[in-house]
Amino acid sequence: MPSAEVGGTPGHDLPVFTPTGEETVHQGWFIRVQRATFRDPDGATFERDIVRHPGAVAVVAVTEADAVVLVHQYRPAVDRWLLEIPAGTCDVDGEPFEETAHRELAEEVGLRADHLELLTRTVITPGFCDEYTNIYLATGLHSVPSDRQGAEERFMEVIEVPLDRFDAMVDDGAVIDASTILGVGLAVRRRSTHH
Repeated sequence: MPSAEVGGTPGHDLPVFTPTGEETVHQGWFIRVQRATFRDPDGATFERDIVRHPGAVAVVAVTEADAVVLVHQYRPAVDRWLLEIPAGTCDVDGEPFEETAHRELAEEVGLRADHLELLTRTVITPGFCDEYTNIYLATGLHSVPSDRQGAEERFMEVIEVPLDRFDAMVDDGAVIDASTILGVGLAVRRRSTHH
């Protein structure tokens, strides 16, 4: 039976899938859609459409009053407003993830963090997209000028939600974004082990 080591590193006895080629179906501003071919462990070939993405960051900004800073913004892909932690695409070549996190926090909500700690690096939709999201905990917050980009950000609202109310918002469907649910949960766990 196949096994995997802790942390998702493949074990030595896992069947081998081999990428054999890709062609670009669509090239957008920061994503690319590829038709990729693979050979399975039995030697048969198959195709998958894969979205290639430069990666993203998301930031759980926790205030001194134990509230998490969320943005309420319209998301065209799902045609609805979502409550999310500040987040953004790694769209500046060569910019370190931590700096992207600082930049997105400032641009979207006008905050700078004295302390930024990586909580996790995760994939959200690995069934069709290679995007990794680096989720950070930000503390020691202070105000800086914001610089919102694009139509969605111009109309977003910034709200602070007490951490002890967050789970209820997940339970009642007010918060459905995966990075937000994961990030806040990890931040609460991290803070409880450091207090």
